[in-house]
Amino acid sequence: MLVLNLLFRNLWRNKGRSLLTLLGLVVAILAFGLLSTVVGAWYSGAEGASNARLITRNAISLVFPLPLSHADRIRQVDGVSEISWANWFGGIYKEPRNFFPQFAIKAESYLALYPEYLLSEGERQAFLKDRRGAVIGRKIAQTHGLEVGDMMTLKGTVYPGNWEFQVRGIYDGRQSSTDTAQMFFHWDYLNEEAKRRALPRATNTTGVFIVQIGEPARAAEISLAIDALFRNSAYETLSETEKAFQLGFVAMTEAIVLAIQVVSYVVILIILAVMANTMAMTSRERTSEYATLKALGFSPRFVAGLITGESLLLAVIGGVTGALLTFPAAAAFVGSIGTLFPVFEVSRDTTLAQIGLAVLVGLIAAVVPAVRSARIRIVEGLRAV
Repeated sequence: MLVLNLLFRNLWRNKGRSLLTLLGLVVAILAFGLLSTVVGAWYSGAEGASNARLITRNAISLVFPLPLSHADRIRQVDGVSEISWANWFGGIYKEPRNFFPQFAIKAESYLALYPEYLLSEGERQAFLKDRRGAVIGRKIAQTHGLEVGDMMTLKGTVYPGNWEFQVRGIYDGRQSSTDTAQMFFHWDYLNEEAKRRALPRATNTTGVFIVQIGEPARAAEISLAIDALFRNSAYETLSETEKAFQLGFVAMTEAIVLAIQVVSYVVILIILAVMANTMAMTSRERTSEYATLKALGFSPRFVAGLITGESLLLAVIGGVTGALLTFPAAAAFVGSIGTLFPVFEVSRDTTLAQIGLAVLVGLIAAVVPAVRSARIRIVEGLRAV
């Protein structure tokens, strides 16, 4: 207890320098936490994906549709237990910045394949019965102030024109990592309207098939079997697990993700340099004091321990403060970006990494000053001014 009291007193001898170093450490740890959370949000779609679902798309590119007739042939493949389909819509709600994914789905089978989307039975039935009905995620509802029964108008980009929908349900996620920033409406509605509006691209076609398999261990085998059905045809397919499909999107922006990760660690290296400079200045100013302690019989290890303890104490205070501030900062950040990141929450691993890095910075910053002070001769130390 006496040593801890001594460390606190030493820490605040030079209040200005200590506060500035502490502030820099808090900002660095906070920045690291936010950047790590952004990276985690980037991978959230892949982490929440299921290996028991396959995605079958056009082998050339995702932008090319597949004929709906593929569904009957895929359903006959050994290992396939259920199939549904979905089509990317790409509409604009009020303004382009209000981005969120919209999919035209085969409603009943699609919802059965995604039990992680929690929808009340009443809302489910209302959606299934309404041709123009739509289901939106809780995050969309909160961001845009929407409730069940409200009308939504989307301006089509892929499919031109204004498209009207009525919100028939708001779904929640079974887990905190479940994406609740999506909108679903009936594929039949898109198909019928495409025929009426003379949009052949959407007539009797779909973007992807979602295939439920009974044995995830056979995912590769079943994927190859599906693709073999359409080899050398006008509409060849590429099938992969839902997780691999999501990771494909992440790979397109991998350079950005890598840059964010590099920046987060550069921030830590900068504060490490600042901390090392602070501890070096502190040890030089107290050279005579450390020499006096050694003259009184205290061991070099004790002197080194004082410097290391002071550095660790400063690092722990800054690290814990920065880690705690990450939570309200993340909440404020996600509130300002709307539905850009469907899942944006500070994970336990990020918090542990923040505190761990702060402790590591404190230890490394104290190494050179602690060794130097422990080795100094008493006579030389007493002569220091």
